[in-house]
Amino acid sequence: MTATLTDQVVTRVRADSLPRRRRSGKSALLTVLMLLCLVYFLLPIFWLVVASTKANEDLFSSFGLWFSRMNLLQNLHDVFTFQNGVFGHWMLNSLVYAIVSGFGASALATAAGYAFAKYRFPGGNAMFTVVLGAVMIPMTALAIPTYLLFAGANLTNTPWAVILPSLVSPFGVYLMRVYATDAVPDSLIEAARVDGAGEMRIFVQIVLRLLVPGSVTVLLFTLVASWNNYFLPLIMLNSPELFPLPVGLAQWQAASAAGSGSQALFSTVITGSLVSVLPLMAAFLFLQRYWQSGLGTGAVKA
Repeated sequence: MTATLTDQVVTRVRADSLPRRRRSGKSALLTVLMLLCLVYFLLPIFWLVVASTKANEDLFSSFGLWFSRMNLLQNLHDVFTFQNGVFGHWMLNSLVYAIVSGFGASALATAAGYAFAKYRFPGGNAMFTVVLGAVMIPMTALAIPTYLLFAGANLTNTPWAVILPSLVSPFGVYLMRVYATDAVPDSLIEAARVDGAGEMRIFVQIVLRLLVPGSVTVLLFTLVASWNNYFLPLIMLNSPELFPLPVGLAQWQAASAAGSGSQALFSTVITGSLVSVLPLMAAFLFLQRYWQSGLGTGAVKA
């Protein structure tokens, strides 16, 4: 009798431990896959950091994934002094384009998404269907029609030719519509209306606080897209002093590949690329705290 009970207990323990072993095996496999993905994404950044510390001749004579003679300060000096310091002007242009486009697109997407989510008006579903269709159209397919439109309005080779098209974010409108549907309770809006608040006051003082996490997400998407925008400024702008960083660095890279000053430009282009990603990293680190805020924070704040 005692032996039979012992056998039953051992059988149950083995049966309970089998799913745990399977789960631990799956967890280990997922951990390995995540580490591989981490290495895959960080390896180019590590190479960029390493290559930025090398002199031009060391780029081709040393191992690419490890350091050689430290030449970072000289590379930085070359980046900001080459062609009379045009790199700093390009960075300022990129900052203006990205900030104006990012905040403008985020504001428009937040207002439009809230309107689609909480208001019922004639043609609303049809308009939102058009927005969904616009998400499927790549921006490069619209570059030439946009250029012709702005050329007809005499806006080419101006900052507005880069900023105005970037203010339209169909994906941002879609994202904010989905987010506002659950983030903004209908009861809260009705209570504000009963208290005599107008629609604009409700949106500015109540709804915006609830939509901050979604708005910041749209802002970051737009910042990254505007900062890395290459094709639109390339066809819209003719003056080098209006170029953003991607277009300017591409010109330096083309000069290096063509052999015009190539002995000095490879390290300059690589170091400039490293400097160009630093503002995006700072933006992510600064704005990530807004994702951690609760969805109902604005309902309890004055």
